[in-house]
Amino acid sequence: MPERKKATLILEDGTRFEGYSFGHPAPAVGEVVFNTAMTGYPESLTDPSYNGQILVITYPLIGNYGVPSDERENGIPRFYESDRIQVRALVVSDYSFEHSHWNASKSLDEWLREHGIPAVYGVDTRQITKIIREKGVMLGKIAVEGDPEPEDFTDPNTENLVAASSCTEVQTYGSGRYRIVLVDCGCKYNIIRCLLRRDTTVVRVPWNHDFTGMDYDGVMISNGPGDPAMARETVGIVRRAMESGKPVFGICMGNQILSMAAGASTYKLKYGHRSHNQPVVMCGSDKAYITSQNHGYAVDPSALGEEWEPFFTNLNDGTNEGIRHRSKPFFSVQFHPEATSGPVDTEYLFDVLIDEIRKQKGE
Repeated sequence: MPERKKATLILEDGTRFEGYSFGHPAPAVGEVVFNTAMTGYPESLTDPSYNGQILVITYPLIGNYGVPSDERENGIPRFYESDRIQVRALVVSDYSFEHSHWNASKSLDEWLREHGIPAVYGVDTRQITKIIREKGVMLGKIAVEGDPEPEDFTDPNTENLVAASSCTEVQTYGSGRYRIVLVDCGCKYNIIRCLLRRDTTVVRVPWNHDFTGMDYDGVMISNGPGDPAMARETVGIVRRAMESGKPVFGICMGNQILSMAAGASTYKLKYGHRSHNQPVVMCGSDKAYITSQNHGYAVDPSALGEEWEPFFTNLNDGTNEGIRHRSKPFFSVQFHPEATSGPVDTEYLFDVLIDEIRKQKGE
């Protein structure tokens, strides 16, 4: 094992966790959150919803299968959720310096160094998780031996992380039968993959691009990081788009944006939902699903008009997990039906969008 610099995670409440540096040996600041997934750290690290955050992975051993290649398919990386690592730093209990997997192209350490992302191993991630579960999500900073400790904690939610994560120009993928506008608030690439598998042409537009004059059959509003209040331009555009009556489907941040366009408000959760095992129930039924989630804000559906209704509810804390219009093809979910490494219980919702488009086209 190579010699490593000491590194310390310092929480906003003053708690310090001393470990060792890997990846890029540099300080970092951000919001400390945890993820309970057993696999899928390449997905989590490239998920734009983690932009601005220090990610603590609770699974005890990380790095043992390395990271996959950056080969592309349909114009996007085949194995990643964006073109870069999105987290500000990574914290793990034990890092495997030896990796083995048929699809690995390099180690996690090498990949983090390439992207300039610091990481810490050798700390008690279970204790970090317990603190967050008791006190709520908090800010943190990482100090590395030999470098000055960052002076201040920085709240990334005061920044427009949606704008920082969105594409900057219109991009088109595929050449399918149904034309979908994808409003990019920091979209995971598996949303594009799920759409392309359903005979679509995906037109990805920046978060504040007025697409209402474009030719399209349906709208997908993507996930994204930070405070949805920063995306009020998107809310106004979506509200105008609904006047056409064409189908609209929102995921995660997309649920919050559609809800705000419908008159609801949002609020910051004490803990956030970030795991692969969040149970939700479809409102008005006994159908329950296991979902993947990654968000720090939730929708207060109480201000929705009578024409709207809750779609799903979180069985752990009773928070809203989606809304739908009672008569028009507008619906959204707070969880990730496109999640990889799973679960995939709710991927059928992409079929619901396509079915609504077919209905409008008389097919």
